[in-house]
Amino acid sequence: MKVQELMATLERKHPGQSEYLQAVREVLTSIEAVYNEHPEFEALKIAERLVEPDRIFTFKVPWVDDRGQVQLNLGYRVQFNNAIGPYKGGLRFHPSVNLSILKFLGFEQIFKNALTTLPMGGAKGGSDFNPKGKSDGEVMRFCQAFMTELWRYIGPETDVPAGDIGVGAREVGYLYGMYRKLARENTGVLTGKGMTFGGSLIRPEATGFGAVYFVSQMMQQHGDTLAGKRVSLSGFGNVAWGAALKATEVGAKVVTLSGPDGYIYDPDGLNAEKIDFMLELRASNNDIVAPYAERFPGSTFVAGARPWEVAVDVAMPCATQNELNGEDAARLIANGVRYVGEVSNMGCTPEAIDRFIEARIPYGPGKAVNAGGVAISGLEMTQNAMKLNWSREEVDRRLHEIMSSIHASCVRYGTEADGYVNYMKGANIAGFMKVARSMVEQGIL
Repeated sequence: MKVQELMATLERKHPGQSEYLQAVREVLTSIEAVYNEHPEFEALKIAERLVEPDRIFTFKVPWVDDRGQVQLNLGYRVQFNNAIGPYKGGLRFHPSVNLSILKFLGFEQIFKNALTTLPMGGAKGGSDFNPKGKSDGEVMRFCQAFMTELWRYIGPETDVPAGDIGVGAREVGYLYGMYRKLARENTGVLTGKGMTFGGSLIRPEATGFGAVYFVSQMMQQHGDTLAGKRVSLSGFGNVAWGAALKATEVGAKVVTLSGPDGYIYDPDGLNAEKIDFMLELRASNNDIVAPYAERFPGSTFVAGARPWEVAVDVAMPCATQNELNGEDAARLIANGVRYVGEVSNMGCTPEAIDRFIEARIPYGPGKAVNAGGVAISGLEMTQNAMKLNWSREEVDRRLHEIMSSIHASCVRYGTEADGYVNYMKGANIAGFMKVARSMVEQGIL
């Protein structure tokens, strides 16, 4: 495989799909050397087959708003690869949703799911529908219309969607209700369900919890711990909430959160009262964080900026793709950052990643760091299949084991001659090797 030749072909076939092309280039660059050590991969064109989705469904979603007006959105499901298990990946409802973003997320999901060691393939889907500002009735009608088109392509052994940005417990409930009505069965076809109809404990917190477990493992690799460290988080959705909760619990000082209006800097760090306040704020005002500074004296609101200008020990982007760029990385490095854990999917630009690796700062990529969310989704699927629910302690124990296993795989495949662990390389190779070997063993499909 020659990465440049394959990328040139993809760029001709998929012009303008920058997020998807960025994700593919990162993986192919990481695996090129090990790929070329396996002639069977090249003979069966594993790379060429892996970078294209198995299929993509695109459909219109007409629905009626509270004024009786007909609205129209687009819906998508990208089923990328199911070599190791049913397609698995979230649904995102956000105005920014397009095919490039969903293909990038689905491609990343292949390797993230492989890293968990659970039998799950990679997929992603969603719509350009924006649930912000919509009534419960409007959200329900949209979700029902969306599932009316999607339901025939999914199933507990075929494709198991979950939540993502804009798709929380409310939306999953409405989606599952419509699926159950149409399919006339109760199955584990969606994860992130409510506890009254098959959900798993700690699912809302799982991505953030798992991220903290992974970063803790990175630090232990260097004889260090999170206790007493200053941590910068971006965003304040479920992901940042879980990360803030767990990091605070283990003794770290979370000093930033952010929203579309800017970021909060709180040198005293978060505590239970502050986290509860932010949860209430997020529920009522579209994630605007400025009121935090009014509520808690000593904190500062910085309008129109991102939190990467603050001096911290650990940076954990939790919001969206490419939110931390090369300039942000240079500033963090100059301010003494020691560890970076990418909790959002592809949260760092290639320039930022290069800067961290060149500076030999341990950098954990999203497909490893944020795998806790899909790991718990996989455990929810297992509980549904067994018709039982595990305790919070049991689920958390299994999550901890999975994140430790992912870290060990990254170290195994990513340790370089000077002892530096290139977690990006390690995660990409570890995930790829499992999927590629499965594809080889199953023939040309």
